[in-house]
Amino acid sequence: MLPTNVIARRIHAIYVQKAERFLQTKNPSDRPQQLMITIEEAHRFLDPATARQTIFGTIAREMRKYFVTLLVVDQRPSGIDNEVMSQIGTRITALLNDEKDIDAIFTGVSGAQSLRSVLAKLDSKQQALILGHATPMPVVVRTRAYDAQFYSDIGATAWDEMPDAPLFKASEAAKADLGF
Repeated sequence: MLPTNVIARRIHAIYVQKAERFLQTKNPSDRPQQLMITIEEAHRFLDPATARQTIFGTIAREMRKYFVTLLVVDQRPSGIDNEVMSQIGTRITALLNDEKDIDAIFTGVSGAQSLRSVLAKLDSKQQALILGHATPMPVVVRTRAYDAQFYSDIGATAWDEMPDAPLFKASEAAKADLGF
C-alpha cells in the first residue's frame, strides 16, 4: 500500500500542475498526455475506509479534469466505496454470482433489472457486459483467447528478449512522459 500510495501521490501532484499550466496558457503543447492508472484488486485500495485515507479515492473522484482516469479491476465490486463506484463511467462486467456484487455493478444504472438477467446468462469464460459512457447502450461482447496468435496480432513486444539499449531508451521515454 505504501509504495503505490507514494507513486500515486506523485502522479497526482505532477498532473494537477501540468493541467493547471495547460488551462492557464491554453497552449496545445502544454496539454498533458492522457494517463490511465490501473488498480488490480481495487477493493484493497478503494474500500470505504481506505478510499478516504489514500490518494486513490481522490483520483477516482477528481482526476478526470486533470487528464487522469482510473481503471478499476476487481472480482468483488461490493467492497469498493459507493462514492467511487458512482464515478465509474464505463463498466465491463463478466459473470458475477454474489448478489451484493451484482447490486454494486448496477448502482445508478437504468434498466438494471433486465441487465441482471443478461449478466446471469453470460458465458463465464468468454463474455462480458459493457455499459456506460463508452457505449450508447449495454452490449455483450465475446473476448478473444490470449494465445500466441493474439499477441502476434497486436504486435506485442517481448520485453524480456529485447536488447538492453532500446529497453533503457523506452524506459527513459516513459519516465520523461511522467515528468520524472
